[in-house]
Amino acid sequence: MRSIINPISPKDRAYRRRLAAEGQHQFIAALPRETVAFLDEFKEREGLRSRSQALLQLIEQGRQTAQQ
Repeated sequence: MRSIINPISPKDRAYRRRLAAEGQHQFIAALPRETVAFLDEFKEREGLRSRSQALLQLIEQGRQTAQQ
């Protein structure tokens, strides 16, 4: 019987631990090309460094709108 080997490298585990210590969580999402293009345009327009920052900003804007 073969044992199942966890494909997550020690480097990835350490990165995830650092994120968790900062109160963050990494996730992977499959998005349509048009959505990724929109995120890239938004990121450039707002002067953000990453798609993650763009997505977080858009979510926060949506939250504020929903709470009004």
